[in-house]
Amino acid sequence: MFFLLRLAFWLGVVLLLLPSGGGDQHSGANNSVSASQAISAASATVGDLRGFCARQPDACTVGSQVATTLGYRAQAGAKMLYDALTDALAPQETGSVQNGAAKKPTDNSATSQSTLTPADVAPAWRGPPARKDKHPA
Repeated sequence: MFFLLRLAFWLGVVLLLLPSGGGDQHSGANNSVSASQAISAASATVGDLRGFCARQPDACTVGSQVATTLGYRAQAGAKMLYDALTDALAPQETGSVQNGAAKKPTDNSATSQSTLTPADVAPAWRGPPARKDKHPA
């Protein structure tokens, strides 16, 4: 509920700060509002909205439930959109499987990925085991 109030407030501030977009279109009407008048009107509106839940507790309860429900729906919609975009933008072939069947190597030496030499495969040298001398006590 307060999110909507903040959104309306900031949208009003942005609209107030935007240029009017032209010359004197409303001639004869006194449409000039000073910044201090706008700020005092905005603060009075915010003060009035703060007391809204005290005056109308049922409306605040229903409003918070609606906001929660809308949040859950927005989250579910965003997840569905993310999943759809992920599926649509994912590569269709990874290259590891071709036409539904695994690749069959024709030449073992050409398809081998082993680059180890026999010296690399040989076990590391280990010295002789330590002697266990029996010392006379």
